[in-house]
Amino acid sequence: MKMIDLGNTGSQVSQIGLGTWAIGGGPAWGGDLATQQCVDTICTAIDCGINLIDTAPGYNFGNSEVMVGRALEKLDRSSVVVETKFGLVWDRVGTPFNKVGDRQLYKNLSPESIREEIEASLERLGTDYVDIYMSHWQSLEPYYTPISETMEVLNELKAEGKIRAIGAANVSPEQVMEYLKYGDLDIVQGKYSILDRAVEEALIPLCVEHNVVFQAYSPLEQGLLTGTIGKDYVPEGARANKKWFQKGNLERVVDMLDSWKPLCEKYHCSIPTLALAWILAQGDFITILSGSTTPDQVRENIGAVQIELSQEDAKWMREQAEALD
Repeated sequence: MKMIDLGNTGSQVSQIGLGTWAIGGGPAWGGDLATQQCVDTICTAIDCGINLIDTAPGYNFGNSEVMVGRALEKLDRSSVVVETKFGLVWDRVGTPFNKVGDRQLYKNLSPESIREEIEASLERLGTDYVDIYMSHWQSLEPYYTPISETMEVLNELKAEGKIRAIGAANVSPEQVMEYLKYGDLDIVQGKYSILDRAVEEALIPLCVEHNVVFQAYSPLEQGLLTGTIGKDYVPEGARANKKWFQKGNLERVVDMLDSWKPLCEKYHCSIPTLALAWILAQGDFITILSGSTTPDQVRENIGAVQIELSQEDAKWMREQAEALD
């Protein structure tokens, strides 16, 4: 497994990490997975050379963190880079975000909320520190908190040893610069796939300039780029309102994936592995979150790091995707 430097921390993270939103289960994913399956998947990721495990309280109201905590009981804690998040709450006031099932999530990045959230996350994870603590979504009125205040408490948590690195997800370039004004920002997380390349315009160049790792989430577009979804698929749950799952778009994506099959034969890989390899081909500063939910999916997806995708083939794949825009 290829490792990359985590900002200026002196630590390294694997170029593929395990995202555990789906492992958290709940209404967004049609129910919970068996605990043993979740634990086996996480442990398999570590056995395969992945050291970065991403989770969040907002993934099924803490259940994802609980599953990660169960796995940590079986692992060498020092060998795992645990990344969890803050800023999405359901048990206190905040700016309304999504409703999951019959429960409402709120955005709250106040220092008081962050203090309470880190303690709850540490308890669910069964650990006394988090390697990367990341803002999940950014603050909005009417419960707006300046980034300066958020960073002040994060810097305090670092000094106390409860967190070791700071990250920010779903940020604009302007917000990244604001974080950097008040301390170290080591990693930025954003949505990035061959179908969604908006971060290439300004966010990724900014990360490269400031030695900030860029972490891609939803690189397989919530399973659409696995090649296992047919043209007659009716999206539900977390996929229901997503652009590429809509009728008219879905069919064109399926046709594009069919056109990839000669490349899959050339590189001796599957469609999802090729989709991940395309992202990795964009630069050594990128780490991918792969949302595997079974050990077999983990083993398949890590094959992306073995593929040396040629510039010509990467360009052709980009052109195929651009034709869908």
